[in-house]
Amino acid sequence: MSSLVTNKRAYHHGNLRQALLDAALRLLAEVPAAKLSLRELARSAQVSHAAPYHYFPDREALIRAAGVESMRRLLQAQHRAVAESHGPRQRLLALGLAYMRFAAQEPHCFALVFDPQYCSPGEPSEEMAPLIAENERLLADCVNQARTAGVLPPVPAQHLATGFWGAVHGLAQLTMAGHIDLPAAEAALDALLAATPHPQ
Repeated sequence: MSSLVTNKRAYHHGNLRQALLDAALRLLAEVPAAKLSLRELARSAQVSHAAPYHYFPDREALIRAAGVESMRRLLQAQHRAVAESHGPRQRLLALGLAYMRFAAQEPHCFALVFDPQYCSPGEPSEEMAPLIAENERLLADCVNQARTAGVLPPVPAQHLATGFWGAVHGLAQLTMAGHIDLPAAEAALDALLAATPHPQ
């Protein structure tokens, strides 16, 4: 047992894999995924150098798992924001703001979620696929509610969802690249929704 982990409490509770993922996301707060290593992960989690290999056979497996965990946290942030908001427009706005704030606050995690090397578009892993599906349902629900309430125009909901995601993702990328700051991105999204024509 001691050859696997020095943090015995985490190991006895069966939480070592999650502790390693938590450590990976702490590292991603400082460096991009390209700089992650199993040795540095072990050091950060205060376990033996051999411990990560018990759960992640190689560095790529670690990064893929960190991508799944990043997606899970992005989804959780969006769910919380929507649950705390009232009214179709506010829920849709909250969804977009949570997305942009996650990107601004966790840029390396956000970038990993969309890195085609680890999450191929159209071919997600078994772990990532249900999270993507849940995220799409959340977006569709918010868009449909806004469309029904007249916040969005009466055009196909799928087009609206794609357009909204594209706008939010673009603002997030501009923020991450330093072209605009987060308050400007938030104000832009609010203005876009305010400018959407309502039915007469």
